[in-house]
Amino acid sequence: MKKVEAIIKPFKLDDVREALADINVTGMTVSEVKGFGRQKGHTELYRGAEYMVDFLPKVKLEIVIDDDALDQCIDVIQTAAHTGKIGDGKIFVTDIERIIRIRTGEENEEAI
Repeated sequence: MKKVEAIIKPFKLDDVREALADINVTGMTVSEVKGFGRQKGHTELYRGAEYMVDFLPKVKLEIVIDDDALDQCIDVIQTAAHTGKIGDGKIFVTDIERIIRIRTGEENEEAI
Protein backbone atom coordinates (compact mmCIF):
# COMPACT_ATOMS: atom_id res chain seq x y z
CA MET A 1 0.00 0.00 0.00
CA LYS A 2 1.09 3.55 -0.71
CA LYS A 3 0.25 6.97 0.61
CA VAL A 4 0.00 9.63 -2.07
CA GLU A 5 0.30 13.22 -0.89
CA ALA A 6 -0.41 15.87 -3.49
CA ILE A 7 0.03 19.60 -2.98
CA ILE A 8 -2.05 21.42 -5.60
CA LYS A 9 -3.57 24.82 -6.36
CA PRO A 10 -6.88 25.29 -4.49
CA PHE A 11 -8.97 25.95 -7.60
CA LYS A 12 -7.93 22.55 -9.01
CA LEU A 13 -9.36 20.56 -6.08
CA ASP A 14 -12.74 19.79 -7.68
CA ASP A 15 -11.12 18.72 -10.97
CA VAL A 16 -8.75 16.36 -9.15
CA ARG A 17 -11.47 14.96 -6.87
CA GLU A 18 -13.77 14.24 -9.83
CA ALA A 19 -10.96 12.63 -11.83
CA LEU A 20 -10.05 10.41 -8.87
CA ALA A 21 -13.70 9.43 -8.39
CA ASP A 22 -13.75 8.33 -12.06
CA ILE A 23 -11.06 5.73 -11.27
CA ASN A 24 -12.85 4.64 -8.06
CA VAL A 25 -10.64 6.46 -5.56
CA THR A 26 -13.31 7.34 -3.03
CA GLY A 27 -11.45 8.20 0.17
CA MET A 28 -9.08 11.07 0.75
CA THR A 29 -8.17 13.67 3.33
CA VAL A 30 -8.00 17.30 2.21
CA SER A 31 -6.23 20.07 4.13
CA GLU A 32 -5.77 23.74 3.42
CA VAL A 33 -2.06 24.47 3.69
CA LYS A 34 0.34 27.28 2.90
CA GLY A 35 3.80 27.05 1.44
CA PHE A 36 6.19 28.07 -1.27
CA GLY A 37 8.79 26.57 -3.55
CA ARG A 38 10.22 28.16 -6.64
CA GLN A 39 7.16 30.38 -6.76
CA LYS A 40 8.58 32.30 -3.75
CA GLY A 41 5.41 34.28 -2.99
CA HIS A 42 4.35 37.60 -4.43
CA THR A 43 3.72 41.24 -3.57
CA GLU A 44 0.21 42.57 -2.88
CA LEU A 45 -1.25 46.00 -2.26
CA TYR A 46 -3.52 46.62 0.77
CA ARG A 47 -4.85 50.10 1.54
CA GLY A 48 -2.05 51.66 -0.41
CA ALA A 49 0.70 49.72 1.33
CA GLU A 50 2.71 47.08 -0.46
CA TYR A 51 3.50 43.89 1.42
CA MET A 52 5.05 40.52 0.64
CA VAL A 53 2.98 37.32 0.76
CA ASP A 54 5.58 34.64 1.49
CA PHE A 55 3.33 31.60 1.88
CA LEU A 56 0.83 30.86 -0.85
CA PRO A 57 -2.44 28.99 -0.23
CA LYS A 58 -2.40 25.38 -1.43
CA VAL A 59 -4.47 22.24 -0.90
CA LYS A 60 -2.95 18.98 0.34
CA LEU A 61 -4.59 15.68 -0.61
CA GLU A 62 -3.73 12.48 1.23
CA ILE A 63 -4.80 9.20 -0.37
CA VAL A 64 -3.93 5.63 0.62
CA ILE A 65 -4.22 3.10 -2.20
CA ASP A 66 -3.15 -0.37 -3.27
CA ASP A 67 0.19 -0.63 -5.06
CA ASP A 68 -1.48 -1.71 -8.30
CA ALA A 69 -3.52 1.52 -8.48
CA LEU A 70 -0.57 3.84 -7.79
CA ASP A 71 0.49 4.73 -11.34
CA GLN A 72 -3.07 5.45 -12.47
CA CYS A 73 -3.69 7.60 -9.39
CA ILE A 74 -0.54 9.64 -10.01
CA ASP A 75 -1.38 10.09 -13.71
CA VAL A 76 -4.90 11.29 -12.88
CA ILE A 77 -3.70 13.80 -10.28
CA GLN A 78 -0.94 15.09 -12.55
CA THR A 79 -3.30 15.55 -15.48
CA ALA A 80 -6.15 17.14 -13.51
CA ALA A 81 -3.95 19.51 -11.47
CA HIS A 82 -1.80 20.67 -14.40
CA THR A 83 -2.01 24.32 -15.51
CA GLY A 84 1.46 24.61 -17.01
CA LYS A 85 2.31 27.53 -14.75
CA ILE A 86 4.74 27.69 -11.86
CA GLY A 87 3.24 26.50 -8.59
CA ASP A 88 1.20 23.57 -9.97
CA GLY A 89 2.41 21.50 -7.02
CA LYS A 90 4.08 18.23 -6.11
CA ILE A 91 3.17 14.59 -5.56
CA PHE A 92 4.87 12.54 -2.84
CA VAL A 93 4.59 8.74 -2.52
CA THR A 94 5.46 6.81 0.64
CA ASP A 95 5.07 3.22 1.78
CA ILE A 96 2.37 2.33 4.31
CA GLU A 97 3.18 -0.53 6.67
CA ARG A 98 -0.17 -1.03 8.36
CA ILE A 99 -3.69 0.42 8.43
CA ILE A 100 -6.32 -0.23 11.09
CA ARG A 101 -9.94 0.89 10.85
CA ILE A 102 -10.78 2.02 14.38
CA ARG A 103 -14.50 1.17 14.24
CA THR A 104 -14.21 -2.46 13.06
CA GLY A 105 -10.61 -3.44 13.67
CA GLU A 106 -10.20 -4.30 9.97
CA GLU A 107 -6.62 -4.06 8.78
CA ASN A 108 -4.68 -3.15 5.64
CA GLU A 109 -6.57 -3.46 2.31
CA GLU A 110 -9.89 -4.13 4.06
CA ALA A 111 -9.44 -0.93 6.07
CA ILE A 112 -8.91 1.40 3.10
